[in-house]
Amino acid sequence: MWCVKTLGPTKLSRASPEAVKLLLLCGILVLMETAFPQTAAAGNAARVEELASDPRVARALDWLAKNVAWVNDEQVHITEIPAPSFLESARAVYLRKLLSCCGLRVRTDDVGDVIAERPGEVAGNVVLVTAHLDTVFPPGTDVKVRRNANRMAAPGISDNSTGLVALVAVARALNEGKIKTRMTLVFAADVGEEGEGNLRGMRKLVENYGDRLRYVIALDGASTDHVTAAAVASRRVEISVLGPGGHSWSDFGVPNPIHALSRGLARFVKVRVSSEPRTTFNVGAIEGGTSVNSIPDRATIKVDLRSESEGELDHLEAALREAIQAGVDEEMAAARDRGITGREPNGKLEIKLRVLGLRPAGELAETSPLLAAVREADRYLGNRSHRERSSTDANIPLSLGIQAISIGAGGRAGGAHTLSEWYDATGRELGLQRILLTLLGVAGLELAPQK
Repeated sequence: MWCVKTLGPTKLSRASPEAVKLLLLCGILVLMETAFPQTAAAGNAARVEELASDPRVARALDWLAKNVAWVNDEQVHITEIPAPSFLESARAVYLRKLLSCCGLRVRTDDVGDVIAERPGEVAGNVVLVTAHLDTVFPPGTDVKVRRNANRMAAPGISDNSTGLVALVAVARALNEGKIKTRMTLVFAADVGEEGEGNLRGMRKLVENYGDRLRYVIALDGASTDHVTAAAVASRRVEISVLGPGGHSWSDFGVPNPIHALSRGLARFVKVRVSSEPRTTFNVGAIEGGTSVNSIPDRATIKVDLRSESEGELDHLEAALREAIQAGVDEEMAAARDRGITGREPNGKLEIKLRVLGLRPAGELAETSPLLAAVREADRYLGNRSHRERSSTDANIPLSLGIQAISIGAGGRAGGAHTLSEWYDATGRELGLQRILLTLLGVAGLELAPQK
């Protein structure tokens, strides 16, 4: 600090009383800057060390380390039960069975979430642990798992069978360790996280638990090298262009909805998006028409818009609307040039927009006890991770000011959302133990009875 540098030791005896006071104040500030953070860190370190050495917790950690084969087998069983968004019920039945075997009271809410409660000393404080049931794959997808030692391959094997089996494994480890917590724990396998599900399962859970909800830990995928502590805002829209349709030869020149959308998309994909705050778009589906020799009467696209900024998202949505309108205008102009649009019923194209989903933004404070808990678990386990921003079930609680994170459940994975998705269970016990220590770090242990 400048004041320490200004008053050197040789001049201290000749300094004025005011200068001496200033020197002492600066020294105190220096001590506060250095000593206080170290004291806080030491306190957190002592807490996680003490937590992990508790006999009950030690038993639970040991169970997770020794039962990876059981976890792997259950992951295969879960994966081979198809669960497209809105069709998760068969998988939900199996998760209900697994959670019931963990000594939990299990129920299903009116949207299809499987909910298992583990009462704590304080019923009014709830820690919610979730994993989403649904996958992005449509009905009929082959989900048979191909295994080679620790490596498994199948659509949805990681996203999110990894999170679901971790949900069950941690619940069972708590039961095996005979652990009781200060806060009430709720384990939920929720519906509607993917695609057009619009986080409906998580929305319902947050609505149901209301002001009792203190922390949310969403288990999604495998990776343990990051902590999702900020939510990317997203909007998912379906845009349809409707027209009269006709025969490709006799009605040539009639305005064509596919042509109109193509013209509009050619404009939209050239839109420059912000890199800071990061903003993205994706045209994920396009469909229309009935045959190669028919002018379609309808064409539809589904578009995903995402940004770290709600303002940038507004600009991007406006650009999409303008581009599609321009494409329709160009197609109508081409029809007029061919002298077609004056003939009834030929003539107009109509644009319809339907919102498929809105995911709000939010961010966890750097001083959050939940963030401190996962970092302390990482330190204890020797795991390195960093904060990141994504779109997950954690969006909903974060947007409402509820402390929430999304973390992976251990192991390695790749090819998410593709038919070649794979998962390698090597080292998955670290991810499972990380979840357990993070959960107990915020829920707290019930005091062991005095002997």
